[in-house]
Amino acid sequence: MKTPARRTTTLALLLLATLPAFARDAAGPQKPIAVQMYTLRDAGPLDQQLKIVHDAGVRAVETVGTQNASAAELKQLLDRYSIKAVSSHVPLAELRDNLDGVVAFNRSIGNTTLVVPYLDAKDRPTDAAGWTALGQELGRIAKQVRAKGMRLAYHNHDFELVDFDGRTGLELLFAAAGPDLQTELDLAWVARAGLDPVVMLGKLRGRLFAVHAKDNAPKGQAQDEGGFAAVGQGVLDWNAILPAAAAANVQWYIVEHDQPRDPAKVIRTGADYLRQHLTVSLPASAQR
Repeated sequence: MKTPARRTTTLALLLLATLPAFARDAAGPQKPIAVQMYTLRDAGPLDQQLKIVHDAGVRAVETVGTQNASAAELKQLLDRYSIKAVSSHVPLAELRDNLDGVVAFNRSIGNTTLVVPYLDAKDRPTDAAGWTALGQELGRIAKQVRAKGMRLAYHNHDFELVDFDGRTGLELLFAAAGPDLQTELDLAWVARAGLDPVVMLGKLRGRLFAVHAKDNAPKGQAQDEGGFAAVGQGVLDWNAILPAAAAANVQWYIVEHDQPRDPAKVIRTGADYLRQHLTVSLPASAQR
């Protein structure tokens, strides 16, 4: 016959075993890992998408605009799964035409970082002067955003990495933007452009809000997934990249995959890899 104390201990152990990894980790330091919600766009309704993030042990996301929800609905779902929004991808056109609305929505869900995610073909500069002019515009928007208590970042693909007399379009953009514009460096796209992510991390040190942590599959593989791979499962040299990212003061490592066959598996694999290999943790103030 079990004593009351033994029964209590047994029940506590059973409860602990059923908790998701995220809850079991709650007492320890948290790694600065988030999920880009674009990865989960085909993984069912928003509630199910956030449950996948929660069950992978991740406490933070980068949203895609409004996620087709009201601010109140999105905040309620984030709170349900103890997830916070650390950034949001917002098209340049919305920043140009509806900055106050964008800021109000994001303030309501507790987010303070806006990210330009992609340039439509019509907005892509074709020469050095064009990249400089775009940088100047983004610098002006970044100042407006800062005045509203937020910050602005820019996310790259490969077209920004064309060379203009020894400097990429991305470097020209940031040189013209000034210090208010942060960067969200997509490591897989840097490698696809034929550049070294470690070198690019060094060039952008001091303004790296985040990196998009994803991998490239070996050439000719994973063609149904756009040639991408889960973090640590492809050809990128993470043993060199992660120390370089830490040295460059990267604040967030955002797991992403553009075309995943199994979104939940990609997120679990990437988050597990980063938890095992990252040497940095969130400060206590950021874990609340």
